[in-house]
Amino acid sequence: MSSKNMIEAKNLTKHFERKIALSSLSFTIKQGELVALIGPSGAGKTTLLNSIIGLVPISEGDLLIDGQPLIGYKKGKVLAKKVGVIRQQFDLIGPLAVIHNVLAGKLAEWGTLKSLFSLLVPHEKELAMKALERVGLHEKAYEITSHLSGGEQQRVAMARLMVQNPEIILADEPVASLDPARADDILTMLTKLITEEKQTLITSLHSVEYARKYFTRIIAMKNGEIFFDLPTAQVTDDLLAELYQIKSGGMV
Repeated sequence: MSSKNMIEAKNLTKHFERKIALSSLSFTIKQGELVALIGPSGAGKTTLLNSIIGLVPISEGDLLIDGQPLIGYKKGKVLAKKVGVIRQQFDLIGPLAVIHNVLAGKLAEWGTLKSLFSLLVPHEKELAMKALERVGLHEKAYEITSHLSGGEQQRVAMARLMVQNPEIILADEPVASLDPARADDILTMLTKLITEEKQTLITSLHSVEYARKYFTRIIAMKNGEIFFDLPTAQVTDDLLAELYQIKSGGMV
């Protein structure tokens, strides 16, 4: 694995009015790592991911992306080449054909006019088709996206990320809306593709089982703080029970 630091957080803090959403988080994520974020609802996982992509401005601390402060990245092309996002809701335009949603990964690079023209005549069609082939949807390129199943739509979102080709991928509960079989398919494919491309993956998950099965490192959050940050093999059942406050009567 590369020793290159892709994300460095130093005393990262975020306040929402009087509430502390993130409290003095410090960690480093290296190129090629597969990191799962786990923790109870409201722990700060989504806020952390949104801070890394620049959607939520931090209140205090420093955040470096590939050695450069996040605030130093201009919105658009430069940041889009560094960080891409895949979400539970897929963020696809349902009435459009699959190929157009895949090529949306090029929007930051193309600009408005070329993007609009591509809706009529798809630009870089071969790039989109190659990405769709890798996620097993080559034959559905011209189908209406909303007609696809949830698992297929998530694969369209993955193909869009492949076209964007960022160095870091943030996945916010990417399988929460899928049944267990489809969730396993998506996580198997996602981690395989990212490993092949030597990208870096940070994924928030409710499922500890998926975190243990597909990721090499687990960062657990609780009340806006890091509860533990360990290689997956070192995460014990006792630690997880303490994280989720599991008692004899169940989870509280």
